[in-house]
Amino acid sequence: MNTDTLANIFQFSIGSFSVEKLFYVLLLILVCFIVSKIILKILRGIIQRFTLERSIQIFLMTGLKILLVFISIIIITEYLGIPTTSLVALLSVVSLAVSLSIQGLLTNVAGGLTVLFTRPFTVGDYIELDTLSGKVTQTGLIYTQLLTPENKTVFLPNSQVANGRIINYTQQTQRRIEIFVGASYSASAEDVKAALFEAILTFPDLVQDPAPAVHVRDYQDSSIQYVIFAWVPTELYWDAYYTLMEEIKKSFDRHHIAMDYPHMNIHMIGDDK
Repeated sequence: MNTDTLANIFQFSIGSFSVEKLFYVLLLILVCFIVSKIILKILRGIIQRFTLERSIQIFLMTGLKILLVFISIIIITEYLGIPTTSLVALLSVVSLAVSLSIQGLLTNVAGGLTVLFTRPFTVGDYIELDTLSGKVTQTGLIYTQLLTPENKTVFLPNSQVANGRIINYTQQTQRRIEIFVGASYSASAEDVKAALFEAILTFPDLVQDPAPAVHVRDYQDSSIQYVIFAWVPTELYWDAYYTLMEEIKKSFDRHHIAMDYPHMNIHMIGDDK
């Protein structure tokens, strides 16, 4: 095929659209594709250097891909002579319609980004969200996944997570146990404290700095309320809590201390008996 034949092929056109123009459009698409791949590879390397959640990395890379595709479309339409202002206006209307139709989804995505960037918890933490608590098994842009103590998997919308109260129980290495105990008025405070300290010493893994403490908390209608403060490693919290709850009753029984329940004494006037 000689050059004259090629020239005739390139000069062939339908209206204002020629084979030559089609060739250059295809070449321009190829160049945009290669340049986009190079840019994405460079930016992916930069993003991976930061300690970001994988969900954030995927979100950023997806956003960059969409941006590069949009820029490529603008470049190609400019070459074809299509007014870009009309294209931008059309895309604005389409994006507005899409955003209104998925407003709830976008709210969850915004909440997910807030959670992923502020990092109030990570996967593996035990947290409480309002009245729900459990272990975080997965964090995403739309849902946060919890595994409850009853082995239930709960998917929480990130809009609810970002706007709610979050209590993280495992972010700290130590956690304080608070146990409230009621004892009879007939038992002296010294005997009750001694019995409670005896129960505390049955759990050997308690933290000694700060040391465990027992205090008189309140004088109630039928009993005196005492409170136990004891620090434990976070992962041993529930083992220590339930062990102390059992040992307190045993210790009170050994020391003959009664745990009085609410009751009322009635005195009959004029009854000699």
